[in-house]
Amino acid sequence: MRTRPLFVMRLDLRKVLNIGATPGGVRRIGVLAGGSFEREPLSGEVLDGGRDWQAVDDDGATTLNVRLVLKTADDALIGMTYQGVRHGPPAVLDRIAKGEVVDPTSYYPRISALLETAAPKYDWINRIVAAGIGHREASGPISSVLEVL
Repeated sequence: MRTRPLFVMRLDLRKVLNIGATPGGVRRIGVLAGGSFEREPLSGEVLDGGRDWQAVDDDGATTLNVRLVLKTADDALIGMTYQGVRHGPPAVLDRIAKGEVVDPTSYYPRISALLETAAPKYDWINRIVAAGIGHREASGPISSVLEVL
């Protein structure tokens, strides 16, 4: 599969809301406080208010379901939805849950994304599929998002 870099996204998080054990797993909601994305031709800010609905399996694997809004440097709005999975050895996942920074190669954080906009300049983004690989820092997740060609 061929890809090309689209942007690097950094998310700032507020406190995670823990709903608890549900039929779909342990449910958590990450509230996004904003962030940034950058790389030509796309750069700007991640607007406050996005949500990451997570389901955590018994083995610690986390399924992500995120909706957020990107605002480009020239004020275009882009809706972004992505789903993903984060899994790895229990000791590594425990350290991530405590907010520690771990080696990104020691676990598996991957996403698949769709983007949409009404901005004519970025109309091309309505017809692509994106994938990403991420890692977690103390301030929040960072994802390298790639266009799938």
